[in-house]
Amino acid sequence: MKRKQYSNEFKMQVVKEALESGNRAAVARRYELHYNVVQRWMKDADAGKFEDFNMAVVDDAGSKALVKENDQLKRLLGEKDLEIAILRDLIKKKNPHLLKSLK
Repeated sequence: MKRKQYSNEFKMQVVKEALESGNRAAVARRYELHYNVVQRWMKDADAGKFEDFNMAVVDDAGSKALVKENDQLKRLLGEKDLEIAILRDLIKKKNPHLLKSLK
């Protein structure tokens, strides 16, 4: 059985629709594709394997930068929460009488 070959325009259309809707499975069903195919196309598009993909999908140039910055800030916030938890544990062990003021 021979594989189907899809054009880059069709792939970009599917990826764009998946990004806009946020539901990859529904887009895959609509076009009668397997979910993994849509997933792979999205990874390929993110890696820049489709010609002019960035022009077709990203309306404003800063959206990818904002997503990247948002992920970085989430990671930083998680690290700070972990630091606070560690410091509170140290205070509990060394100065249990200060525990009441932390709550």
